[in-house]
Amino acid sequence: MLWLLLGILAILVAGLGYAYFAVHSALPQLDGQLQINGLSVPVTVTRDSHGVPTIEASNLDDLFFAQGYVTAQDRLWQMDVMRRFGSGELSEILGEDLLKVDREQRILGLRVAAKKSLETASERDRTFFDAYAHGVNAYIGTHGNRLPIEFRILRYVPKPWLAEDSVVIANQMVKDLNYHYFYDALAREKILAKLGPELTADLYVNRSWHDRPPTVMRQDLAEPQTNADDSDDDDDSDDDAPDNLVTQGTIPLAASEGRPVNGSNDWVVSGAHTVTGKPLLSNDMHLGHQMPNLWYEAHLHAGSLDVAGVTLPGMPYVIVGHNQRIAWGFTNVGPTVTDVYIENFNSEGAYLTPAGWAQPEHRVEVIHVKGKPDVTLEVSLTRHGPVITELVPGETRKLALRWTLYDGLHIPFFDVNTAQNWAEFRHAFSQLDAPGQNVVYADVDGNIGYQTTGKVPIRAAGDGSLPVNGSDNAHEWTSFIPFEKLPSIYNPPSGIIATANARITPDNYPNSISMEWEAPWRTERIYHVLESGRQFSPADMLALETDIHSEAELFAAERFVYALDHAAKPPARVKQAADLMRGWDGRMLASSAAPTIAQTSIRELRRLLLEPKLGSAPADSHQDGALSWKSYSWEMRSVWLENILLHRPKRWLPEKYANYDELLTAAVDAAVNGPEAPKDLATWHWGAFNAVEIQHPILGKIPLVKHWSGPGIQEQSGSGYTVKAVSRHHGPSERFTANMADLDQSTLNTVTGQGGNFLSPYYMDQWKAWYEGKTFALPFSAQAVEAAKQHRLVLEPMRESR
Repeated sequence: MLWLLLGILAILVAGLGYAYFAVHSALPQLDGQLQINGLSVPVTVTRDSHGVPTIEASNLDDLFFAQGYVTAQDRLWQMDVMRRFGSGELSEILGEDLLKVDREQRILGLRVAAKKSLETASERDRTFFDAYAHGVNAYIGTHGNRLPIEFRILRYVPKPWLAEDSVVIANQMVKDLNYHYFYDALAREKILAKLGPELTADLYVNRSWHDRPPTVMRQDLAEPQTNADDSDDDDDSDDDAPDNLVTQGTIPLAASEGRPVNGSNDWVVSGAHTVTGKPLLSNDMHLGHQMPNLWYEAHLHAGSLDVAGVTLPGMPYVIVGHNQRIAWGFTNVGPTVTDVYIENFNSEGAYLTPAGWAQPEHRVEVIHVKGKPDVTLEVSLTRHGPVITELVPGETRKLALRWTLYDGLHIPFFDVNTAQNWAEFRHAFSQLDAPGQNVVYADVDGNIGYQTTGKVPIRAAGDGSLPVNGSDNAHEWTSFIPFEKLPSIYNPPSGIIATANARITPDNYPNSISMEWEAPWRTERIYHVLESGRQFSPADMLALETDIHSEAELFAAERFVYALDHAAKPPARVKQAADLMRGWDGRMLASSAAPTIAQTSIRELRRLLLEPKLGSAPADSHQDGALSWKSYSWEMRSVWLENILLHRPKRWLPEKYANYDELLTAAVDAAVNGPEAPKDLATWHWGAFNAVEIQHPILGKIPLVKHWSGPGIQEQSGSGYTVKAVSRHHGPSERFTANMADLDQSTLNTVTGQGGNFLSPYYMDQWKAWYEGKTFALPFSAQAVEAAKQHRLVLEPMRESR
């Protein structure tokens, strides 16, 4: 028996030893010299204490070759999964559970669109994409027996990298940011048929008096902005309602509903508002969490190109950051660049057009499935785009998708990276088709600016908010909004510009950019802080990026407390809820119970308002296409709810309640007596209710390894409507501040770290700083890069054998 136990122990030790060797062998070489086939002259890679590389080359081809190689050193498996995800090729390595995802991607044709984009790209850009691909392949070709552990676990090897793979990854980013809005248009169609135009118009509000379009300057910063067009007659006067933030003359924010948020923030202040006398520009792009994190930091230098910031693994260039003269940052515009057309097909498979019946084109897609036979998918293509009926649960009509992505995607980031002034910056971004972004700008001369970007269609009729008839030309795209007509401003008198996905168009703007702006609460908070009259430091910028004060939830809590105070004999538990909310200061602290009570009460209020009109949610959550109160999903639904709380219209008061105080009391009662609520409400901490969860998709499933393969589940402060916009699976993907007085004092951090290889010292070394709201300097000058040096690797051309 002893020998048996010793034998088992020996096998375990050997297994662990092999696993350690396999994982460790994938770690990249960071020092010394490395000969690589494909370079023309040596390239130097200097890494700092967080593994951020400064890549210095003598020419651009070698620079982008080295960028591909170095990124593959740290992120090869992530890059491979990203291109497979975009292409619809996950089932090949992960099995039939991913078939639904692959079918969607094949129907949408992101790889087909990538090929088209590459064909129309300039010779210069194709050369740089090819160089990047050659660099990735140089790494793959010399590391066949030292691949990241994920390849070994899943038992496959990566295919050679293609230039079009990089564009596939770019297309997936476009899909993440600019694609999904048509689902809300389809839900709106159902709700309109059920409720009629008046109630539907209430629900699908798309502007607020809180909006702060970046090109509109306030005359007096002490006065709140008003929009006469947003006024709404009260149907139920509420003279006894409490003095709230509106009646007190400050700016209230509506309550959020815990909806997952992809919101981002960017702002820039001129030197008049900073301690240095030069602009500060900040950007935190809020996206879905993943492990490893999305962005890869890098500093690229060759000749006059000298740029640092975040890169997208699998793509050349820097996406957000600064060069030696300018800095820029992004938030999503959310433009309406998709339209759903209802096509009329006949029994012969033809569809009706203004010219008569036409046969659709067909594209055959073959999906390889691990351990299963291939799946063949036939995609029908009308004059508007692919038929996407399969992608809409419960839908039976033939729906075709028109999308600007199908016109081709220009990727202008080389011109962005080399721009030296406002004119060159605007020229570069005039070429950006998608995803439409709000771009803030600053330069070392003290100038600041803002530019809307992206290709936004002008329609013969409509705005994309409802599906339309595809058999005529009544709703066709007639042109695109000219770049010169998109909102833009340079050196505004206020010296302050900020965006956070909310409405950017001024009143009376002639074109529709978005049918669905995000709610204005983060934008309002940012302006509230920046317009305080202070002189700001870089540390103040980080404090604003991590701000967790929410007037949204605070306003709702005040309304609930007032209703509960006027309720007839409220239960003790409901009174406790009122007391917990009464003294709350509006901070979404992880340790506080008030945010949880307010948030769940908001959710219950929404249910009580919508359920009588749209129906109960089906017990079977997989019941496709059923209309219910949960069908209503809208970026500005918090504005709708704010309007209800402020104006208390009779048309929305459910029949079973005599007044709104009774309704709000019922909402709190339902919240605190729901299955999620603990016995002691004071222990219902927001941090656990709104925890963040980040885990590696493969290693996180291995029982012992998962404790080190990702942060896991952690309590967090903040909410969907705080500047630090967070939910369980979304949050700041990076935090960046460019200091135009001294670029070496600029700061940048990502979520977990640079390394994608398990056991890398840079795998999770940034997590603590991200979680605690700290950051790191981003060295830029030659002196700063040298001072921060921890590793230096020289990539050399392969010597000819003699």
